Amino acid sequence: MDDQEVIEISSGESEAELSIDRRAILQPFIGRVVDALGGYEGSTYRMGDEVSGCLKDLKKLWRKDDTDDERTVARIFWETRVLPNDLIPILLETAGKGLVEDKRAIACADLITAMTWPIDMAEELKELDDELDKGTDYTQLLESHLHYKVALLKPRVMQALFGIVLPPLAKTRKERIERDGQVVNVVLHLIRNLAFIKDLPYNTHLSADQAEFSSLQSKLIRTLSETHMLQLLLTIAANTSNDPLFNSWNTLVLEILYLLFRGANPTALSKDQTKQPTETLQRLLATEERTRRELARKANSRHSRFGTTIAVKLNPDKKVKPAGACDNGNEADSEVDPGSSRSFILHRQQAISSESGSIMDITKRQMTKKGNKVDEMAREDRLSVEARVVLQNLAVEFTEACFNPFLSALLKDIRSERAKITEKDNLRLLFVTKWFLEFFLSMRAKEKAQGSEHHWKFGLIAEVTERTWIIWVLKRMREAVEEKPKPWTELQTGIECLTQLLLLIDTMSATDITDPNLKEAADVLQQQLIYNGEVLDIAFESLRSYKPGTQSLVYLDSSIYLSYALLKMLEKWSKSKGGDVYVRKRKAKKSKSTKGMGENDGIPDVEEEPAEEEEVVHETMFTFEAFEMKFAHADITHTLLTYLARYKDFSSPENMRRVVSLMHRQAVRTKAEGLFFKVSTLNLFKMILADQKSFPREQPYKDLVNLITFILRQFFKALAEEPFLAIEAFFPKNRGHWKPFSSWEPEKSGNERKTVEDTRFPPDVEVKKGYSWSDQLGITIASLVEAGETELVHWTKDILTVVIAQRQRIIDETDMQDEIILQNYDDPYAETAQALRLKGPSNEAMAKITDYLIPYLSNEQANAATRHPHLKLLFRLCKFQILNDDTEELEWYVPAGVVPADLRSTLTVIDQFLESPIDLQGKKASDLLGKKRRRRRRRSPSPQSDSDDVLDDDGPRRKKKEKKKKEKQQYKSAQFIEDSDEEYGDIEAFLEKEKVMREKAQQAAEASGVQISNMKAQGTKKRRRKTGNNSRKRRKAEADDSTNVDGHESLDTDTGEENDDNAGDLSPSPPRPRPRPLGKRALSSPVATPTDQHFSDTSDDNESQPAKTMIGTALKRSQVVISDDDDN
Repeated sequence: MDDQEVIEISSGESEAELSIDRRAILQPFIGRVVDALGGYEGSTYRMGDEVSGCLKDLKKLWRKDDTDDERTVARIFWETRVLPNDLIPILLETAGKGLVEDKRAIACADLITAMTWPIDMAEELKELDDELDKGTDYTQLLESHLHYKVALLKPRVMQALFGIVLPPLAKTRKERIERDGQVVNVVLHLIRNLAFIKDLPYNTHLSADQAEFSSLQSKLIRTLSETHMLQLLLTIAANTSNDPLFNSWNTLVLEILYLLFRGANPTALSKDQTKQPTETLQRLLATEERTRRELARKANSRHSRFGTTIAVKLNPDKKVKPAGACDNGNEADSEVDPGSSRSFILHRQQAISSESGSIMDITKRQMTKKGNKVDEMAREDRLSVEARVVLQNLAVEFTEACFNPFLSALLKDIRSERAKITEKDNLRLLFVTKWFLEFFLSMRAKEKAQGSEHHWKFGLIAEVTERTWIIWVLKRMREAVEEKPKPWTELQTGIECLTQLLLLIDTMSATDITDPNLKEAADVLQQQLIYNGEVLDIAFESLRSYKPGTQSLVYLDSSIYLSYALLKMLEKWSKSKGGDVYVRKRKAKKSKSTKGMGENDGIPDVEEEPAEEEEVVHETMFTFEAFEMKFAHADITHTLLTYLARYKDFSSPENMRRVVSLMHRQAVRTKAEGLFFKVSTLNLFKMILADQKSFPREQPYKDLVNLITFILRQFFKALAEEPFLAIEAFFPKNRGHWKPFSSWEPEKSGNERKTVEDTRFPPDVEVKKGYSWSDQLGITIASLVEAGETELVHWTKDILTVVIAQRQRIIDETDMQDEIILQNYDDPYAETAQALRLKGPSNEAMAKITDYLIPYLSNEQANAATRHPHLKLLFRLCKFQILNDDTEELEWYVPAGVVPADLRSTLTVIDQFLESPIDLQGKKASDLLGKKRRRRRRRSPSPQSDSDDVLDDDGPRRKKKEKKKKEKQQYKSAQFIEDSDEEYGDIEAFLEKEKVMREKAQQAAEASGVQISNMKAQGTKKRRRKTGNNSRKRRKAEADDSTNVDGHESLDTDTGEENDDNAGDLSPSPPRPRPRPLGKRALSSPVATPTDQHFSDTSDDNESQPAKTMIGTALKRSQVVISDDDDN
């Protein structure tokens, strides 16, 4: 094939175009723009003629880096030194000389803010391509930010930036435009950028110029204070709730405060800063002295210049076998017995004073361990004394003037889900709140130690005690726990915030607090936190779920501090308050979903939604002993021992106090010393006891030694009783395996249900035995009259009168319509039907009657119906019932099943006893009343793990009890159901009269040649019920083929919903009014047989239909007689 015939396909981009260097294109152009900005003439900077256009071009060029992972433009800007050589001089020539509204100054500030924007290294590294971005290095960019920070902290620069901010802020709210807010926003972001740049670590080997980079944060804080920038931040924070413009910057101020205070310890900042260098020097000298003494104790002797040879024998008591004995010349048999006496040669002098095993371990290959994270939230800034004084004053002013309104406005924006709120803002808010709470408590403790007048009052931080704030913190913690993967940083900050909240509540409830309102508020907060239960679960789970390397060391310290503070507060609460305290437990209960639909179930018209979880809340009795016992857990013990193993790194005795206190609760209070019977734990205890001579002389270290001694004593005591404990010590002690080796004993009544007496209301009363219902009513009325509370009796009469009138009206409207229809026909059985109606209302009328909720027209009536025992007894005798027993105010109602006749008889009896009181034979009515047994509520005993099983078993028990109660009610009702025909009078005469009418109808039909029968020529086949589109056809077919239960044709077509499936006529008939059907009743009387025979005969159509309908309903009504009278 010729070369000319070859067709080449390309994308239009040549190899030369693909290999174009971005830097080669941009660098010359950027260089020319930078040169056009201006330059120095001697010591004076002269701006170019097109400086405004050049600044705009530089900003456009900067945006090129948005799609460039290499940040080429930023690197060229750093190489040209445009910021220190051009932008800052332009800023000083404009805003520095009073031209604060000059567009060139604002453009410089905007470009400087963009150039110092923080670099998120984690996000940048995620976006890098493995192949294209292999040589990307961000160290040059981080170094450039340090140099930018040095240039911006030169004199007059920050003052010029502050001058740019003042004109927009000086305008009134109506004069402001959108650009004013943008100008202030740019300068605030620049302050944020400078605070974000991290100093280099201190290094004494660096030059003086490099050493400056280690103290930039201190210089920034001093500069912000001198230029009044910090006062601007306080002004914005204090007015966020008043001015919408200030409110738009509250998240930015929050971030600046976080960056400034995260490098300072609030406890150390609350002390006198002028004495801090001396205290730091003393602490370092003490540490050095302790290290020197420890080294001197293990130091080499004066013979260290000579070699050392030490022979260590294994099993020295065993005799060495003679060489070649019993080997029979076989090399395999001549191997050394592991249990025989062997010698090891050591050449280290440390083996003289140290253990031989530890010296031998030095030569072994060490396993690599996963490094522990120190802290991901805060950092340690080595601030100067002047900077710390500035931060101290800033913290004091912020706490006194800005804390409450600033937190309130931020929380409102977070709950409203404003667009400016990010996930990191929640984290920063938790940290700032925790920091200032700790600072407040430290300042208050310092003030108390000095004995000065109380200046730090609790009202300064009242916002954190509000219900909305606590709910938000718990919600963030709950979401963080449920999130996967878990955000450990946010969990750590939330734990620290909850710890400070508990310490604040404990301080409010201290004995030296004389304000009763503060103590009451502290009690309410404690009770609400206990009842909520989430703080209890967080404290337990944070210790149980700790894994070295996954969470930071500060997370471990925070978790131990939270558990220590919570248990201390709960122990104090249980001793002072006690009583019945409950804790709420939430359980997710999934709603039932439809599964396995059958063939005939049809296809649902709407797609089913997934089953939502229904939250079930259980109340459990809270006891401190049970909650403390919950901490006897193997995972928590492992966490505590991990923390204790770092005892050499503890910064204060408080760290040792907390971990020793928690271990003491496990080993002594809960008698779970078996948790510590492990080889690794015993080895740690051996190391601690070996180093106890170098411990500080504080009490926590003495308590540690005593606790270890106690645990070891218990171990050897258990080992003497159970020698196999020496084997069990190599295995974990989880799942209760520690219990056989501990002094712990299970409680005998741990799983029993505890009944709590309901003491909310005064005890109810009842009439003593031996009195009928009417006598009980008379005695109750007499007791109310004796007490001068006759108006309560009249109130009861009014209730009865209203209910009787209401229900009688419903009965009359329902039943009288049927009577009017029957009276329109000249029917001989109308009198029988009317007589039956006098026996009581129909089922249809009773179905329309609903429960009558008794209204309270005044507080006196509501209080009497809830707390007055005699009125409650009168209500019960009148057959009133309570809607819900567990409410604070009882609601009474008249059940729908009570017919007006019974209510009318009750009203008559009350009227009689009011006119002529009952004769008590000289006794007082109150003497005939006795206390009724109180209702008892069941509660589960404790929040232990087995309490969940108790609560789970409660559901089947309750269902079984309700089923048994229902069966008992049905059995009692069946006692009053009987077959009776007495209301008909002489049944033989009735049947004889009916037979004569049937014969006349038959003769008339034969004369006219018409065959009348209620039986169909062909039988009907019942179809299997289906759903879907065939339902209408099915109902239509059933309407054509419907028959009633007695085998005759259904003549009741206008029966509404109840008879929709059985409605229909077999033959057309002229339109005529038909009688209204009555409710169906079960037929159980022997009279049904002759009735069926009657309906099967022929009769005249005009005469038989009304008669059949009336007689059928009359017979149906007469089958069952139900009595509602009580047994007594």
